[in-house]
Amino acid sequence: MIHRRNFLAGATWAGSAFCLAGRGCGEDVRDMYASARKVASGARGCVATSHPLATRAAMERLQQGGNAIDAAVAASLMLSVVDGHNSGIGGGGLALLRLADGQVLALDGRETAPRRSLPDHYRGSDGKPDSQLSQHGPLAVAVPGLLALLEQISRQHGVQGWQDSLLSAAQVAESGYLISDYFANVLKTSAPALRRFPASAGVLLDPGGQPWRAGDVLRQPDLARSLRKIADEGGEWFYRGEFADRLQAYMIAHNGWMRADDLAEYRVLHRAPIRSGYRGRQVVGFPPPSSGGIHIAQMLGMLEPLDVAAAFGQSEAAGLHLLLEVMKRALADRAYWLGDADFTKVPTGLLDVDYLRQRAADIDPERATVVTSHGQPPRADQDVLGRGGHTTHLTVADAQGNAVALTQTVNTSFGSKIILPGTGIVLNNQMDDFSLAAGVRNAFGLLGSKANEIVAGKRPLSSMSPTIVLDQHDRLLFTGGAAGGPRIITAVLQALVRTIDLGNSVDQALGSARVHHQWSPDQAWVEQAMPASVVSQLQQFGHEIQRTDTLAVAQAIQFEQSQMRAASDPRVPSAADAW
Repeated sequence: MIHRRNFLAGATWAGSAFCLAGRGCGEDVRDMYASARKVASGARGCVATSHPLATRAAMERLQQGGNAIDAAVAASLMLSVVDGHNSGIGGGGLALLRLADGQVLALDGRETAPRRSLPDHYRGSDGKPDSQLSQHGPLAVAVPGLLALLEQISRQHGVQGWQDSLLSAAQVAESGYLISDYFANVLKTSAPALRRFPASAGVLLDPGGQPWRAGDVLRQPDLARSLRKIADEGGEWFYRGEFADRLQAYMIAHNGWMRADDLAEYRVLHRAPIRSGYRGRQVVGFPPPSSGGIHIAQMLGMLEPLDVAAAFGQSEAAGLHLLLEVMKRALADRAYWLGDADFTKVPTGLLDVDYLRQRAADIDPERATVVTSHGQPPRADQDVLGRGGHTTHLTVADAQGNAVALTQTVNTSFGSKIILPGTGIVLNNQMDDFSLAAGVRNAFGLLGSKANEIVAGKRPLSSMSPTIVLDQHDRLLFTGGAAGGPRIITAVLQALVRTIDLGNSVDQALGSARVHHQWSPDQAWVEQAMPASVVSQLQQFGHEIQRTDTLAVAQAIQFEQSQMRAASDPRVPSAADAW
């Protein structure tokens, strides 16, 4: 339900709830997005998320005695309400936790292929792979994992429990929140697909089938009810109760293959983090089914012997040229080698120092080179890893030394475009992250191989890249991540290079114009904010340039002695806060 902007007078937090009122609220919600801080420093706690209300929910938990895990759970649940086009409890997530005792945990809440799903389900009447089937509608939906992930980290590592956070998110869903210009544009773009699904259109479009506008207040009573049910019954309501029954009934009625037993069988997995070194620091990333941890480590390994700071000192274009060259080599390896390590042999040799030197050996500092194929890491069949947009990233840290880098997603905007009737929950379209067939690109233009083919129970390859950087004494230096499909990986690389090699503050690093290369097609994407002189120089290096408004959205925290500095990406209505 939507109320037009002339009914809206103000908004504040009342206790843990976002309230609408005619007077006495003390804050005009029209200023909420414009006034949100992008940078904040403090010694007791720091938060950066993609939405001011999620940041505020996290800060409330910290200020009421919660730790970084409690705050991250609160932010994540709030994002399910106010950022549902990017992520939510109908999707999945990857959490990298650094606990106060120094442990680093990689918890995998990635979605899984339903047990009855087969590659043949994604072929059209002509027998050819049809990516529309993996992007829109019931066949696109993989088994959600985010809620199980949040419940597990809250119960095992939080100190407050998650009920208050669920109820706060439910209150915002019921009372409503202000639609930003950014979200209004997402609605406008998504409207043609949303019209195909009555429950989705009933929430996100007006009675005439048109997208709601900036300045309207979005209310989601069904989602509020679902969140309250979870507060009362826990994840059982979702995975073995009413939600599972509703989802099965919908899938049977609409020719989908997911069933209640898929939800009942879902498990969060503990994985061994990817650890690598760079300039005397420890870089900790997420292992497969994330490709981000491996490929960030690969790119940093290729850059290690190079004087990156000197290249940027020569010119911005010369430095970016080196980054583009390592990007294309790592992403070529991604296309061939990467998949869920529980189903696919992912070679540990991808991180072999000699292999990375060999991959980087033909980088020409003066000219762009053509990368024809993936590399051949040593012992590729013997030494393998085992278990150990659209997306959003949030990061939280506290004074006790806990830090969370959590990336969560429903894949493309509003996922499958289905809001499950009666629940208000957006269902993901994560099946599109599998490789449907050789030569078939997904929604982000990525190619895949047999390593990422659809298998029942398998987790699709992800670009999500939650990352933590430690010094040699295991002290926190950086935590962050990004949203934006494969551009996540390259955005995190650039944040690391700018903070480590160039000595930028975290907000300077996130605010800098970005580049991206994913090997195929052989093009360098460059943000419109990049100065024309730099773009011209990149073209002189031999790069074919494609301009775009935004390459990923990142959030990060930087640590220096007892102070923490949080930065949220200026490209969207995000927010950072600290105390």
